[in-house]
Amino acid sequence: MDSHEHATALACIVDAIPSTERSAHFSLLSHLFGTRVQAKVDVPNGSAFRFPPDAFGQLAEFVSRERLCCPFLAFEIRVLADHGPLWLHMTGPEGTREFLAAELPAASGVKLTLRKVVSEF
Repeated sequence: MDSHEHATALACIVDAIPSTERSAHFSLLSHLFGTRVQAKVDVPNGSAFRFPPDAFGQLAEFVSRERLCCPFLAFEIRVLADHGPLWLHMTGPEGTREFLAAELPAASGVKLTLRKVVSEF
C-alpha cells in the first residue's frame, strides 16, 4: 500500500458522478455484478472479479465512473491471452474487501476453485 492509499478515506462520493450519468452507472453496476460476473476471489486489500471476454467495454465504462465516486479504490483490468476471461481487481485501504462485499452483494455468492484461479493469475 502506498502513501496515497493511507491518506484516502474509505467513503464514497456519489455526487462525483454527474447526475445525468448516475442512473446509467448504477444500472451498469447491477448488470455487471448481478449477471455478468463469473467469479470472485479475495486478494490482498480487496477483491478480484472474473468476467467474460466481451465485457471489456462495460468494465472500462464502469471503472471510468466508479473511480470518481470511490477515490480510495485502485482498479486493474487484466485481459488474459487467447480471448480468455477478464479480471477486474479492486483494491484499497484496510476494510476494502468488506466494503466491496457490502456494496456488491450479488457478486459475493460467486466463487471459483483455487486451482482454476492459480492458472489464470
